[in-house]
Amino acid sequence: MSALTFTPMTDDAFALFWPTFQAIVAEQQTYAIDPNISYQAAYTLWCEVPKATFAVKDASGELVGSYYLKANAAGPGDHVCNCGYMVTAAARGKGVARAMCEHSQQLAQTLGFKAMQFNAVVSTNEVAVALWQRLGFSIVGTVPNAYRHATQGFVNTHIMHKLL
Repeated sequence: MSALTFTPMTDDAFALFWPTFQAIVAEQQTYAIDPNISYQAAYTLWCEVPKATFAVKDASGELVGSYYLKANAAGPGDHVCNCGYMVTAAARGKGVARAMCEHSQQLAQTLGFKAMQFNAVVSTNEVAVALWQRLGFSIVGTVPNAYRHATQGFVNTHIMHKLL
């Protein structure tokens, strides 16, 4: 994908992102978020709890994705961050997730994080698992049957980690 623009998420941008968020959680294939989550609860989860949340637009100004970055734990574990990424259906397979992950790693380092950890990468999300591995993440653990996939039933999740 050509040049992407990363801007802090605004209320208006989240309103544009909301249909993507809803569709992804409703699919019940990648995120352990209640598919009936309200707009306000989703906004709080995606925009208010994290340390930073970005709207990502393509060269034409079209919203193509979003990501958040937050500490993975508190206190003595707050040097490891966690991120969540969502890409619009039309932009999938065009390098948006890669660009968001690379951007988030740079931001994490700027903010002083020493590592990045994904707590529950659904094992059947093979495209994401492979991308994170290409970007230097390792599977450091697998949790058996930790995700109730909409079509495949109980599947494993991976804990993926990378030192920054």
